[in-house]
Amino acid sequence: MRKHVSRISLVKSALVATSALALPHVAQAQDSAATTSQTTTNPSASAQSDAFDMESIIVTGYRQSLDAAINVKRDSVSAVDAIVAEDIAKFPDQNLAESLQRIPGISIQRDAGEGRAITVRGLGAQFTRVRVNGMETIATSTDGASANRDRAFDFNVFASELFSSIVVHKTAEAALDEGSLGAVVDLNTGVPLSGKTGMTLVASAQGRYNDLSKDLSPRLAGLVGWVNEDQTFGVSASVAWSKYTTQELGNNSVRWAQAPFRSVDGETCMSGSSFVADPSDACIAVAEAFHPRIPRYGLVSHDRNRLGATASIQFEPNENTKLSLDGLYSLFKENRDEYWGEVLLRSNEKSIDVSNYTIDANNNLISADLDNVYVRTERYHRESQTKFYQLSARLEQRLSDSLKVNLLGGVSKSKADIPVETTLIFDDTDATGYHYDYSNMKSPVLTFGSGIDDPSSFTFAEFRDRPSFLTNKFKTFTGDLDWDVTEGFKLLGGGFFRQFDFDTVGYRRDSTYCAAFTCDAGTNGAQVTDAISQTFNLGNAGQPAGTTTSWIVPDLKAAADAIDLYGREAVLQQGEQRAVTEKTMGGWFMTQFETELLGLRVTGNAGVRYAKTKQSSSGFSDGTYVTVQREYDDWLPSFNLNIFPADNLIVRGAIAKVITRPTLGSLTPGGSVDQYNFSISSGNPFLDPYRATTYDVAVEWYFAPGALASVALFAKDIASFPISTSFQGTWADSGLPTSLLTAGTPAYNAVVLGEDPNREFQFKTTGNGPGATLKGIELALQLPFSTFSDGFLRNFGVLANLTLVQSDVDYSIAGALAYDASANKLVAQANGAYTQPLLGLAKRSWNTTAYYDDGTFSIRGSVAYRSGYSDSTSGNNNVFEGYGSSLNVDASIRYKLTEQIELSVEGTNLTDDYRYRFTDLEANRNYENNHYGRTFLFGARFKY
Repeated sequence: MRKHVSRISLVKSALVATSALALPHVAQAQDSAATTSQTTTNPSASAQSDAFDMESIIVTGYRQSLDAAINVKRDSVSAVDAIVAEDIAKFPDQNLAESLQRIPGISIQRDAGEGRAITVRGLGAQFTRVRVNGMETIATSTDGASANRDRAFDFNVFASELFSSIVVHKTAEAALDEGSLGAVVDLNTGVPLSGKTGMTLVASAQGRYNDLSKDLSPRLAGLVGWVNEDQTFGVSASVAWSKYTTQELGNNSVRWAQAPFRSVDGETCMSGSSFVADPSDACIAVAEAFHPRIPRYGLVSHDRNRLGATASIQFEPNENTKLSLDGLYSLFKENRDEYWGEVLLRSNEKSIDVSNYTIDANNNLISADLDNVYVRTERYHRESQTKFYQLSARLEQRLSDSLKVNLLGGVSKSKADIPVETTLIFDDTDATGYHYDYSNMKSPVLTFGSGIDDPSSFTFAEFRDRPSFLTNKFKTFTGDLDWDVTEGFKLLGGGFFRQFDFDTVGYRRDSTYCAAFTCDAGTNGAQVTDAISQTFNLGNAGQPAGTTTSWIVPDLKAAADAIDLYGREAVLQQGEQRAVTEKTMGGWFMTQFETELLGLRVTGNAGVRYAKTKQSSSGFSDGTYVTVQREYDDWLPSFNLNIFPADNLIVRGAIAKVITRPTLGSLTPGGSVDQYNFSISSGNPFLDPYRATTYDVAVEWYFAPGALASVALFAKDIASFPISTSFQGTWADSGLPTSLLTAGTPAYNAVVLGEDPNREFQFKTTGNGPGATLKGIELALQLPFSTFSDGFLRNFGVLANLTLVQSDVDYSIAGALAYDASANKLVAQANGAYTQPLLGLAKRSWNTTAYYDDGTFSIRGSVAYRSGYSDSTSGNNNVFEGYGSSLNVDASIRYKLTEQIELSVEGTNLTDDYRYRFTDLEANRNYENNHYGRTFLFGARFKY
């Protein structure tokens, strides 16, 4: 039974518990005798606010697509950037995120070597709202840890071939959906009536080869469309499918931690779970130093299958009426398999002997010989799939020469299911002769002693299976009016209703072997045999000489069958059964104008948007399923102004109040216990939205046909900012029952078995923070060489952009533990104050593309750079963690064999860039360092 609880009691228990764009759709790319893009102005923009009709674009090649995108930017009242038609379909992009990184100010975060989420002007994916065919939505996939429980849109769900335009709104206006501090991104599928009369057919086939996985796999796409003779009725459908394997090879420390060891250079440091009386300086120094928790090399294999389809029906019986029905479907499957050889220092330090060690200047136990260590080999297997559906309908009806109404309604659903998430573990609890050396932090030497490749050295000690299911649902209805009051002045307004439903649930089949079955005395599991094991050989993981590269791991099927893993009951985890329903309703009003001021052309808009949010959050708190309800409202004024000192020069300015609502997964009561890392995480239904005032100034110079040089300054004053908070406490402080702890886990051993009843846990939640500031500059250049050359160089061109961002946030974070002689143990110190950028913000990013295109033959190369950044305040007494800088190089060569057939060779990540992840900003300790190999695509494209 549900019960409603007060805000005070819930927070206490939570801490301890566990249309279209402003633009219609873009025309499909079409062959035409024309070699230039054609544009017209659409005087009725209604909720689509910008005066540009994408359906009038005819795109015939890469240069023409660049011209079309410039026209979108130039004719927009607010600040936008766009990618149009073949600019997407003809670049070596595996998904939409990789297409978006070509836009100034946008960088991407990769998962399994391909783009997944975007950052706009330094603000992460959760600050960006995404609309598909004018309808806001959330697409959810899984990453290395779990399903996305954020509002962030996972772009890797969709193939880029399915879309004909992307438009990024960088400034707010009343007509745009609220919820973004970063940007609103419009993804548009094809529009039938933009095609030619009769039948249109497009098909492409590619082979995809990765030089690390040695995988050759297919990628297919096709489109069919039909328009009647009168061009009043049209239908179209497209499909894209790919199946491929990507390997991720590298090392991982699973963070660094502090703890006392049993002995140092033969001198005893521990008595049971405590220091000996008056421990030596060496014992204290090693205990206070940071050591890798689970140093390991291994392989992560990603087998992916992506299927996407779109369908559209469009009916325009007369010039006053247009009805569109659009559908989108995507199925994204992945099997993730991991093979690890590791030493489990975490929670086992009190039984490990340290010798021949080095502590560096950053207080890292950078190298050591270890005996009596807990060697573990691990096999992980996850089966996940995301199904996405969307159906939307739009009516555009002109009531008179000056009045137009637009109606939009739609529903979408994104299910990210993980029916299988299995970990099987072999342990050797008293191995000897282990050595590690992180002197080269990115590529450590990890050397195991004898027995790592011998089944008889190991016991089958532990197994886990953690199925989970996440569903996001969305429905919306909007109605807008567009009234041309007089020439150069119009009034626009409308109302809206949106509802998000977030629901997640998780189960466990976790156990140690001896808790589930009878074990022989003095053992911690069943003896491993050849029948349930296999030998794993590490490939090119960047490991230096001396690293062990071969070990045994569990045979997934044989070992799971031996314990009937999937026949065991899956136990519901109360902390992982959570839900949020969020209803937003309101309206907006805006004026749009064009006039002259002091002899200069001036355009702009001004308006206000009102949004009332009703939130219902549910989850388990102290063993009871509770529901918390709250509501709040926001008035969001905005103003965009453009001054034209010359026909080819625009000075833009904008100011607006904006909001981003908190992460859905953070709004639920309850939470979860990490029994291996001694932490308790909880949600907080009373988080306030991110609220900010944004300022933008830009100068755009269209100095030649197809050319642009621009500079934009932007600033965001973020008044409220949810931020992670944590404190230390014992299990007794949590008030939680010990029945939540699983036999055999470190937390169970410490608390239930009494090995360390006063062991501290880290309590983690999210609270309302003090706010932040952000400011930056964005430079962009688009230069076709035809602007200064009529010879051979006229077919060349370059695109380049640079974004520099600075932000300041005040964080309070727990730092390193220190030895307290009076307590004879390591104790937490007072939190330190740190002023650092927003999480997820890279201070520098740039992208450049050079191309040659003569209409028959084209070649392009692109380089994308993003500087390092922190994405978490971290844990285990490290201060911040995040990613190192990245540099990705891509290229494409295309040759038009005939008017209908084009051949292509493409390559991505040509430098095989490694992804480096660090923990602790100052010490720069290795969290992981891995690479994915180079990917090459070759194929043909046919159009009729």
